Amino acid sequence: MFAPLKIWRKWHRKLNLNQKRNAVASALAASACAPLVQARGHRIDTVPEVPLVVNSLNVSSTKGMLSALNNLGAMPDLTRVRKSKRTRAGIGKMKNGRFTLRKGPLVIYGDENPLVKRTARNLTGVEVCNVNRINLLQLAPGGHLGRFIIFTKDAFDQLDKIFGTFAGGASIKKGFQMSRSMMTCADLARIINSDQVQTKLREVKTSVRSHDKTKKNPLKNKTMMQKLNPYSKTARELE
Repeated sequence: MFAPLKIWRKWHRKLNLNQKRNAVASALAASACAPLVQARGHRIDTVPEVPLVVNSLNVSSTKGMLSALNNLGAMPDLTRVRKSKRTRAGIGKMKNGRFTLRKGPLVIYGDENPLVKRTARNLTGVEVCNVNRINLLQLAPGGHLGRFIIFTKDAFDQLDKIFGTFAGGASIKKGFQMSRSMMTCADLARIINSDQVQTKLREVKTSVRSHDKTKKNPLKNKTMMQKLNPYSKTARELE
């Protein structure tokens, strides 16, 4: 847009703090569900487990980081990202973003792995984020949950302090505690079709004329006229 710097434009949207924190927690939980990660397009067939937690990624070079990701089974996802490079459609190719790429794995590291940010910055499709600055736009790019995330052990241990557990609140985020699900069984089809529910349902009402495909004209059909006007038979006899 030409000259977009207007003071009256509404650039940001105000959201409740707990609402943003719950959104980040939900995005983290979705990344631990393998079907959601695969539905987003990530190649995790060779990954040993989801969520993927490693002891350390504190390597000294980019080559070492690439080798570590290969040993973890993330190479098919990196190959998918490299093959997805396309030229952007429209006039946007004349600006900074000439090419488009799919999203690859996200590496979340802690304070014990300070070299991750430097060694992974040149790997195509790989994004890094500190566990204390988790970004919702990185966890769910485009609003789609299920990002393929690789945690370091210190970062994964830090999540309980940041978001808390069901037993207690978060120690870093003051006054925040994750909401607990109210349903112990989320299989709705199993609940609806259970004997306990089906025995309490009323019988299905059926119409008497539901089998009739056409509606009969009472002006031409004497039986229908008799139902609408019981005096019609007597009137015909008098005529």
